Amino acid sequence: QVQLVESGGGLVQAGGSLRLSCAASGRTFGSYAMGWFRQAPGKEREFVAAINWSGGSTRYADSRKGRFTISRNNAKNTVYLQMNSLKPEDTDVYYCAAGSAVALIVDGRRIDYWGQGTQVTVSS
Repeated sequence: QVQLVESGGGLVQAGGSLRLSCAASGRTFGSYAMGWFRQAPGKEREFVAAINWSGGSTRYADSRKGRFTISRNNAKNTVYLQMNSLKPEDTDVYYCAAGSAVALIVDGRRIDYWGQGTQVTVSS
């Protein structure tokens, strides 16, 4: 069993940066691929980024490449999402996810665990 707790969301002006953190409980964190999704009210969750168990492989949604960076620290059981050059359209609730492989996380239908979400609001 893995529990995921996100933090780091908030209100930021357009062009600013935020770093989201996702702290995981459980000794098996290092065996999971991890990812981030976003969701607007009334819409499906949308893939943002994913990283494999070692941190050596990452995938990004095309719309976020170059602005967002996913990383992880297995010693701290934490995955991060560094978000730069934020735009008002980045406003959403961001969710942390754990799965058995990056490809399955990107697919979005094979997520083993979800966090509770953290709100990101970008003002213009």
